Amino acid sequence: MAVLGFSSAVRAAPWLWRRAAAELPRRCPGKGYTVGPAQNPPTFGFLLDIDGVLVRGHRVIPAAVEAFRRLVNAQGQLRVPVVFVTNAGNILQHGKAQELSSLLGFKVEPDQVILSHSPMKLFSQYHGKRMLVSGQGPLVENARALGFENLVTVDELRMAFPVLDMVDLRRRPKTTPLPRSDFPAIEGVLLLGEPVRWETSLQLIMDVLLSNGNPGTGLATAPYPHLPVLASNMDLLWMAEAKMPRFGHGTFLLCLETIYRKVTGNELRYEGLMGKPSILTYQYAEDLIRQQAERRGWAAPIQKLYAVGDNPMSDVCGANLFHQYLQMVKRDGAEEQGSDGLWKQRPSAIQSCASILVCTGVYSPKTPGPTEPTQGGEEPPFHGHRDFSFSPKLMEASHIVNDVDEAVQLVFHKEGWTS
Repeated sequence: MAVLGFSSAVRAAPWLWRRAAAELPRRCPGKGYTVGPAQNPPTFGFLLDIDGVLVRGHRVIPAAVEAFRRLVNAQGQLRVPVVFVTNAGNILQHGKAQELSSLLGFKVEPDQVILSHSPMKLFSQYHGKRMLVSGQGPLVENARALGFENLVTVDELRMAFPVLDMVDLRRRPKTTPLPRSDFPAIEGVLLLGEPVRWETSLQLIMDVLLSNGNPGTGLATAPYPHLPVLASNMDLLWMAEAKMPRFGHGTFLLCLETIYRKVTGNELRYEGLMGKPSILTYQYAEDLIRQQAERRGWAAPIQKLYAVGDNPMSDVCGANLFHQYLQMVKRDGAEEQGSDGLWKQRPSAIQSCASILVCTGVYSPKTPGPTEPTQGGEEPPFHGHRDFSFSPKLMEASHIVNDVDEAVQLVFHKEGWTS
């Protein structure tokens, strides 16, 4: 089925939907606000992207500092619940919280930060399996924090089977090592973020999939379905200090999918795709928003979420998909859990999720948007992931503003809050 991109979302987290159809929030300009009276306690919260919204590389965007002067009270506490939702994953959760604290000038707690792979904590049926893990940074520590207990890194696999990594002539073994028969079979693949040596990771991941987890042997026919693959961060591009966007983990996934299809004739399948625009990520964020409000003693339920991002393909699409899902749940009374019990929340009070697009990162009003024709009149290229079908309406932000400070002012105005 294909309803506004939901066919792909079902593939990314298949237990989340039965059917879906809903209206998106109406687009309206974010300028000319007046200040209204403050309300307490809050009934709304923010989901804030990081790269391109709050920072560019290691430099804070000045508007972010101004935004948090409005969001933080005189005691250094947030006036409304805020969760930072990033598709980055090559860093520890507490490390990202410390980095944000230093840049923004107030204490960010680790449980206010959602990395692209954070929802993998819910995939407990794979936590005990022997998993090949790909990425960089504190890779094993991140995977263990998610609950995975039996891990093999790409480097460890390469050391066990030196003849598998043959692209770099300098790393080829000088002699042929004896074949190994004592290496336990790998039972799944965990893709946490872009690796450093793409050619090595692509080759060894393919070896594991084609050999059914026994890369030291060869099979006459590649098994299909293949071993389970869990992946996070589908961003094709992201914005750092450079003038143009940089390759993201979505580009690595595209390479892997293309190679697998070319070699086998079949599509690479994911047991789970996490990070924006996956609805599972927004459900996870919603739960953290609720917990944050409870800890602060805010009695009124949080009913509205405002998702601020710079990437139409991940931030806007994800917020709009989640808004559709909320409307479907409200209309049909669907349970917010999977049929296999993977995800189970308390009944949700959230009624809407509005997308706010800023112009300080990937998106630029000077270039054609994802729904606008190019100069020659051709359809624009689709930068989203293969499993999330393109729908122009999903890429349409509820609001477009210059920066995150304008986004906060817009929301405060809509909610009748002083800034």
